Amino acid sequence: MVILTGHGRPGHLGRALAAGARGFLAKGAPGGALADVVRRVHAGARYVDPALAADALTLPPCPLTARELETIRLAGHGSPVAVIARRTHLASGTVRNHLSASVQKLGAADRTEAVRIAREAGWL
Repeated sequence: MVILTGHGRPGHLGRALAAGARGFLAKGAPGGALADVVRRVHAGARYVDPALAADALTLPPCPLTARELETIRLAGHGSPVAVIARRTHLASGTVRNHLSASVQKLGAADRTEAVRIAREAGWL
């Protein structure tokens, strides 16, 4: 599988590779490059855009726990605390604690900014 993306962020790269992608290329790449990547992947090789690979190597690890990521992702979809609590099978207070911890760990002013920061880093 080759991923052709307009959102070439290091976090997306990691998730794509974990999902089984063998190639990862930005949409802005020349058409010849795409054909070359498809041929390489078909031959069994891997290909990752070099600039994206360099960015991924310098990306700080995500400071959020899996639960914090899950709650901040749902909050990013506009879900209120009660809905997030039902979907995650957590108490509302626990959800608020996870959201608060996410905001604090990301140095955000509020959960909306925390969602933006996490998305821009490619963690969501």
